[in-house]
Amino acid sequence: MENHVLHSWMDSVEPFLAPLADVAGSFTDLTGVPVDLPTALFLRAQLVGLERPGSTSANGSCHLLQATDGWAAVNLTRPDDLAAVPALLALLGSPGEPEGLRAAVRRVTADEAVEGARLLGIAAAVPGSAQRGRPAVHVERWGERSTPRATAEIRIVDFSALWAGPLCARLLGLAGARVVKAESATRPDGARFGTPAFYRWLHDGHDSLVVDFVPGALDEIVAEADVVIEASRPRALRRLGLRAEEFLAARPGRVWVGITGYGRESDRIAFGDDAAVAGGLSGVDSDGDPVFLGDALADPVTGVFAAHAAARSLAAGGGELLCVSMAACAATLANARTKVQPPC
Repeated sequence: MENHVLHSWMDSVEPFLAPLADVAGSFTDLTGVPVDLPTALFLRAQLVGLERPGSTSANGSCHLLQATDGWAAVNLTRPDDLAAVPALLALLGSPGEPEGLRAAVRRVTADEAVEGARLLGIAAAVPGSAQRGRPAVHVERWGERSTPRATAEIRIVDFSALWAGPLCARLLGLAGARVVKAESATRPDGARFGTPAFYRWLHDGHDSLVVDFVPGALDEIVAEADVVIEASRPRALRRLGLRAEEFLAARPGRVWVGITGYGRESDRIAFGDDAAVAGGLSGVDSDGDPVFLGDALADPVTGVFAAHAAARSLAAGGGELLCVSMAACAATLANARTKVQPPC
């Protein structure tokens, strides 16, 4: 990445990065693999040629909309989300609003706008709403520990898609683990339809397996796995017969990395920009209005947190379910920035 472009993006997020730098440094201590944070955070933006965001995210899909009492981030990232906008307008009491969603949200509270979006399966968040909640990584023990092994002996099955989970897998792969990306034959990773060079970077050196995600079909895939990475709602894999608790209990030393928007007990979906906003990881413009930071910032931040958590667990003997929340990872950075603010 050219230096002036790198500095432009880094300047906007630098005040928040101390916790992430600490996590990245600890990962390096555990694995010997350095984490290039500028590349992890901004490679996609550089490859695509994105501009720094404002009230619309860098990729153009997420929007900060003013409500009667504050702001709401609404992420229209999928075709189905765009198709659901007329229904959302109706839920917000503005059917057929000629000025669209921005005008409709202006007539309701931020909570009402977000709840309407969530009812339709659209990722949305009130800024800072997840700032004080769960830790970035919640650890549950479901299996026995084993004698720690070299990372080169570890086999990882990666069921995740898009950015956070694949970045976690990439970092562990650089540490020597064998990574197998398992992908649905009918629902391929959406990142395949984005920037090819970025997809290749995330999955460089990984094996690829495309299968029908039907009950029983994944049993053999995970039979020899030491680590599973997944970034779907827990019920998605449970319907296929895969349960983190059973995977961990079946053999000592295993680790399950579950990446979600708001925790495994929540069915809320999230993507990088709205999750960052939920965690309070946003900036302000010259008028004091909120703006996005970085490019889907909660995604790469979560990927680094998840990779470190997995490496730490493996070094301690495993047996753990690592519940990694994107919004909580973002909040960890945002809260650290809050602590160093000078008094008014």
